Amino acid sequence: MVQGGNVHDDPYGTPGGDVYDWYQRGVKLLQEGSPAAAAALLERAAVAEPDSRSIREALARAQFNSRQYAEAASSFRQIVDANPAEDYAYFGLGLSLWRTGDIEGAQEPLAIAVAMRPDENHYVSALKSVRATLRARREM
Repeated sequence: MVQGGNVHDDPYGTPGGDVYDWYQRGVKLLQEGSPAAAAALLERAAVAEPDSRSIREALARAQFNSRQYAEAASSFRQIVDANPAEDYAYFGLGLSLWRTGDIEGAQEPLAIAVAMRPDENHYVSALKSVRATLRARREM
Protein backbone atom coordinates (compact mmCIF):
# COMPACT_ATOMS: atom_id res chain seq x y z
CA MET A 1 0.00 0.00 0.00
CA VAL A 2 1.10 3.58 -0.45
CA GLN A 3 1.96 5.17 2.88
CA GLY A 4 3.54 8.55 3.34
CA GLY A 5 4.25 8.80 -0.39
CA ASN A 6 6.41 5.67 -0.45
CA VAL A 7 5.48 2.55 -2.35
CA HIS A 8 5.37 -0.62 -0.21
CA ASP A 9 4.09 -4.08 -0.91
CA ASP A 10 0.99 -5.00 1.05
CA PRO A 11 0.88 -8.08 3.31
CA TYR A 12 -1.20 -9.99 0.72
CA GLY A 13 1.53 -9.99 -1.92
CA THR A 14 0.06 -7.32 -4.15
CA PRO A 15 2.78 -4.85 -5.14
CA GLY A 16 2.19 -1.30 -3.99
CA GLY A 17 1.51 1.51 -6.39
CA ASP A 18 -0.33 1.41 -9.67
CA VAL A 19 0.31 -0.42 -12.93
CA TYR A 20 2.73 2.25 -14.15
CA ASP A 21 4.74 1.88 -10.92
CA TRP A 22 4.86 -1.90 -11.45
CA TYR A 23 6.05 -1.37 -15.02
CA GLN A 24 8.74 1.11 -13.98
CA ARG A 25 9.96 -1.14 -11.16
CA GLY A 26 9.93 -4.17 -13.47
CA VAL A 27 11.99 -2.41 -16.14
CA LYS A 28 14.44 -1.24 -13.49
CA LEU A 29 14.79 -4.78 -12.13
CA LEU A 30 15.38 -6.05 -15.66
CA GLN A 31 18.05 -3.41 -16.28
CA GLU A 32 19.70 -4.24 -12.95
CA GLY A 33 20.02 -7.92 -13.86
CA SER A 34 17.05 -9.40 -11.95
CA PRO A 35 14.92 -10.75 -14.80
CA ALA A 36 12.94 -13.28 -12.72
CA ALA A 37 11.88 -10.61 -10.23
CA ALA A 38 11.10 -8.29 -13.14
CA ALA A 39 8.98 -10.98 -14.81
CA ALA A 40 6.96 -11.55 -11.62
CA LEU A 41 6.16 -7.86 -11.31
CA LEU A 42 5.55 -7.34 -15.02
CA GLU A 43 3.18 -10.33 -15.12
CA ARG A 44 0.96 -8.46 -12.65
CA ALA A 45 1.15 -5.35 -14.79
CA ALA A 46 0.25 -7.35 -17.92
CA VAL A 47 -2.79 -8.86 -16.21
CA ALA A 48 -3.95 -5.38 -15.21
CA GLU A 49 -3.19 -3.85 -18.64
CA PRO A 50 -3.31 -6.73 -21.16
CA ASP A 51 -3.29 -4.42 -24.19
CA SER A 52 -0.14 -2.50 -23.24
CA ARG A 53 2.55 -3.29 -25.80
CA SER A 54 5.30 -1.75 -23.68
CA ILE A 55 4.38 -3.85 -20.64
CA ARG A 56 4.08 -6.99 -22.76
CA GLU A 57 7.46 -6.40 -24.42
CA ALA A 58 9.21 -5.76 -21.10
CA LEU A 59 7.56 -8.91 -19.72
CA ALA A 60 8.68 -10.96 -22.73
CA ARG A 61 12.25 -9.71 -22.36
CA ALA A 62 12.24 -10.49 -18.63
CA GLN A 63 10.84 -13.97 -19.28
CA PHE A 64 13.44 -14.63 -21.96
CA ASN A 65 16.30 -13.39 -19.78
CA SER A 66 15.12 -15.57 -16.89
CA ARG A 67 15.02 -18.60 -19.20
CA GLN A 68 11.23 -18.83 -19.25
CA TYR A 69 11.36 -19.38 -22.99
CA ALA A 70 7.89 -20.83 -23.55
CA GLU A 71 6.35 -17.95 -21.60
CA ALA A 72 8.46 -15.44 -23.53
CA ALA A 73 7.31 -16.98 -26.81
CA SER A 74 3.71 -16.60 -25.69
CA SER A 75 4.24 -12.96 -24.73
CA PHE A 76 6.04 -12.13 -27.97
CA ARG A 77 3.30 -13.94 -29.93
CA GLN A 78 0.66 -11.75 -28.26
CA ILE A 79 2.54 -8.66 -29.43
CA VAL A 80 2.80 -10.01 -32.99
CA ASP A 81 -0.88 -10.96 -33.03
CA ALA A 82 -1.88 -7.48 -31.86
CA ASN A 83 0.50 -5.66 -34.21
CA PRO A 84 2.08 -7.61 -37.09
CA ALA A 85 4.46 -4.70 -37.79
CA GLU A 86 6.55 -5.31 -34.65
CA ASP A 87 9.84 -6.63 -36.03
CA TYR A 88 11.43 -6.94 -32.57
CA ALA A 89 8.53 -9.12 -31.40
CA TYR A 90 9.07 -11.47 -34.36
CA PHE A 91 12.76 -11.62 -33.49
CA GLY A 92 11.99 -12.32 -29.84
CA LEU A 93 9.42 -14.94 -30.78
CA GLY A 94 11.93 -16.67 -33.06
CA LEU A 95 14.66 -16.67 -30.43
CA SER A 96 12.27 -17.92 -27.75
CA LEU A 97 11.05 -20.78 -29.94
CA TRP A 98 14.65 -21.64 -30.79
CA ARG A 99 15.49 -21.85 -27.08
CA THR A 100 12.50 -24.13 -26.43
CA GLY A 101 13.93 -26.48 -29.06
CA ASP A 102 11.37 -25.62 -31.75
CA ILE A 103 13.99 -24.87 -34.39
CA GLU A 104 11.54 -25.35 -37.25
CA GLY A 105 9.03 -22.98 -35.62
CA ALA A 106 11.73 -20.38 -35.00
CA GLN A 107 12.56 -20.04 -38.68
CA GLU A 108 9.40 -18.22 -39.84
CA PRO A 109 9.30 -15.41 -37.25
CA LEU A 110 13.03 -14.83 -37.68
CA ALA A 111 12.61 -14.68 -41.47
CA ILE A 112 9.80 -12.14 -41.03
CA ALA A 113 11.97 -10.04 -38.72
CA VAL A 114 14.79 -10.10 -41.29
CA ALA A 115 12.40 -9.21 -44.11
CA MET A 116 11.16 -6.25 -42.10
CA ARG A 117 14.62 -5.10 -40.98
CA PRO A 118 17.35 -6.60 -43.18
CA ASP A 119 19.81 -4.08 -41.72
CA GLU A 120 19.59 -5.63 -38.23
CA ASN A 121 22.65 -7.90 -38.13
CA HIS A 122 21.51 -9.83 -35.04
CA TYR A 123 18.25 -10.71 -36.81
CA VAL A 124 20.18 -11.96 -39.86
CA SER A 125 22.68 -13.85 -37.71
CA ALA A 126 19.93 -15.63 -35.74
CA LEU A 127 18.12 -16.66 -38.93
CA LYS A 128 21.34 -17.98 -40.49
CA SER A 129 22.04 -20.01 -37.33
CA VAL A 130 18.56 -21.52 -37.29
CA ARG A 131 18.74 -22.41 -40.98
CA ALA A 132 22.23 -23.92 -40.54
CA THR A 133 20.95 -26.03 -37.65
CA LEU A 134 18.01 -27.25 -39.72
CA ARG A 135 20.30 -28.13 -42.65
CA ALA A 136 22.67 -30.00 -40.35
CA ARG A 137 19.79 -31.98 -38.86
CA ARG A 138 18.50 -32.94 -42.32
CA GLU A 139 21.97 -34.15 -43.34
CA MET A 140 22.29 -36.47 -40.34
